[in-house]
Amino acid sequence: MASSETVQQKWDKRHQQKDTPLEPSRSLSENAHLLPMKGTALDLACGLGGNALFLAKRGLDVSAWDISPVAINALDAVAQNADLTLNLEVSDVEQRKWEQNRFDVIVVSRFLERSLCEKISSALKIGGLLYYQTFVQDKVADIGPRNPDYLLELNELLRLFPSLKVIVYREEGCIGDVAKGFRNEALLVAQKFK
Repeated sequence: MASSETVQQKWDKRHQQKDTPLEPSRSLSENAHLLPMKGTALDLACGLGGNALFLAKRGLDVSAWDISPVAINALDAVAQNADLTLNLEVSDVEQRKWEQNRFDVIVVSRFLERSLCEKISSALKIGGLLYYQTFVQDKVADIGPRNPDYLLELNELLRLFPSLKVIVYREEGCIGDVAKGFRNEALLVAQKFK
């Protein structure tokens, strides 16, 4: 298992090579109509913050956490330039203490740490929404991680959040015309109802 410092250095290096935030995840942009009009949101392992910026523009009180200070500093500059307020933290999300019932929305994009799933569920308020999208093992393209520890098995994303009500789920794998559709990832929108 890599140390927090090693992981941070890896992500700092990757984020130094990019100069603009990513677009929001498809799970979020295609299902934005499900978002509350107000409330608190978390962009977990936010990277350069495409999801955080999208949520802030929609009027949510957004926290964004990432292990990389390079990413957080870049996101801070973009947010200030756009006159958006974000609650930014350099944080090792695997080591931090999580508050229960804190967020109305949590977005996780292209990050998989299975040991956090229960903490993520607990951090949602009743009625809160989880938007989750990450890479699967059944990929048609050589993108994303290669290590199976960071790739979802078939339908695994559904099993990782058993206490949440599924609103939207998509995982197309390698069937049919692989040049079309939503490939290489699974996406989930789910709600905490108790």
